[in-house]
Amino acid sequence: MKYRVTHRTRYTGSDGVSVGHNQAWLEFRPVDRQQVDNFSLQITPEPSVRSRRIDAFGNPVHLFSFNEGYQQLEITATTTVAVREPCLPEFVRRTRVAELRERLQRKAVLADRDALEFLFPSPKVSWTHTIRQWAAETLAAEQTLPAAVLALTARIHREFTYDSRATTVNTPVPDVFRIHRGVCQDFAHLQIAALRSAGLPARYVSGYLRTLPPPGQPRLVGADASHAWCSVYAGNGEWIDCDPTNNTLCSTDHLTLAWGRDYSDVPPVTGVCVGGSQHRLAVSVDVLPLEH
Repeated sequence: MKYRVTHRTRYTGSDGVSVGHNQAWLEFRPVDRQQVDNFSLQITPEPSVRSRRIDAFGNPVHLFSFNEGYQQLEITATTTVAVREPCLPEFVRRTRVAELRERLQRKAVLADRDALEFLFPSPKVSWTHTIRQWAAETLAAEQTLPAAVLALTARIHREFTYDSRATTVNTPVPDVFRIHRGVCQDFAHLQIAALRSAGLPARYVSGYLRTLPPPGQPRLVGADASHAWCSVYAGNGEWIDCDPTNNTLCSTDHLTLAWGRDYSDVPPVTGVCVGGSQHRLAVSVDVLPLEH
């Protein structure tokens, strides 16, 4: 499946910003099942300084600064990308939860050791004894890993309600668990916390989800959105991507942008500024399927 993805971010305010420094995780990272044909990042006004680096998790990051200020800032990332259906190796389908835990203790291959950085609490992912017990009810040691991951994904989808007004980007996982409400970022963080509490490395994935209009209705430009899901380590360098918000394993409708320990590692755009007041943020994402 091939897509053109357009992600627009606009900041406006009643007073001008005098100095600003920003980072953006808007360029698609290298992923085996994705092929990026082209990418552009347009920034208006033109920054005083801009550069690009690769972060600790292998994600491209664009840095840009303004020394002369601005009244309005617009950032537009445009990408053409082809996505293939993921395929789980046979050994992943057979691996049991207990086997993976034992393998990680032995650090059987280098990839196992590298995955361990996604096993511990991180700035936005922590858990309580109650969450650990709740996760253990679903992640049984004798289950195969894919079955356990699907069961946990389905349980979050069943027991938690999508509510865009219930949380903010700073809502802790224990609070999400307490109110049983949130958005995709919250559900991804919760699933990561549950998996890590059970001794299974899991990372946060930032990306996009193709949305389909109701039958007979036209597709609305800008109606798609940034999305977040979870990826659990399956051994030998393999990962399983799952989407608790939609109760599914990820497929060609899911486009991977970046990954890290949690949202704080890969926000689409972040920064600091001097000056400005009453800032307003508007974000529009368009995921357009293209003909092959």
